[in-house]
Amino acid sequence: MKQINRQKLSELASTAAASPRLRANFNLHPELADPIQRLAIAMEPGTYVRPHRHPHTWELLFPLQGRFLVLHFDEAGKVIDRAILGEGAAILETPAGQWHAVLSLDEGGVIFEVKHGPYQAIAEQDYTSWSPAEGEPGVVALMAWYATAQIGDRYGN
Repeated sequence: MKQINRQKLSELASTAAASPRLRANFNLHPELADPIQRLAIAMEPGTYVRPHRHPHTWELLFPLQGRFLVLHFDEAGKVIDRAILGEGAAILETPAGQWHAVLSLDEGGVIFEVKHGPYQAIAEQDYTSWSPAEGEPGVVALMAWYATAQIGDRYGN
């Protein structure tokens, strides 16, 4: 039996807090080639999830502990949907090809993700052109904008 218990959540959150990227994951799927990817991702506030899309699959997210802001964008970078998992939303599905980003709002936050496999690293063309890459200037400002962005807002405007 595979399970994620409170001890595993605590361990995962501690690992994320000690990680340079402030993230750690625990895979339930046995291998990266599995046709359905199922994983818990601990995400501390300050971890950067660059706006991206998955052309080949939908993505299902639900919080195991903590809250997460999820933003959906149109092609021009305008916010078209906004939800807080763990507060107003219990489960969220992002359609295949939809631009999106996630912001961890709480220390010790762990989100569960399900999507089609096999695992595919995000290709450069599947990141928004208007967002900085991880480690580039502007990341902190973009994440601060995520926190206040409302439907209809566009970064930089």
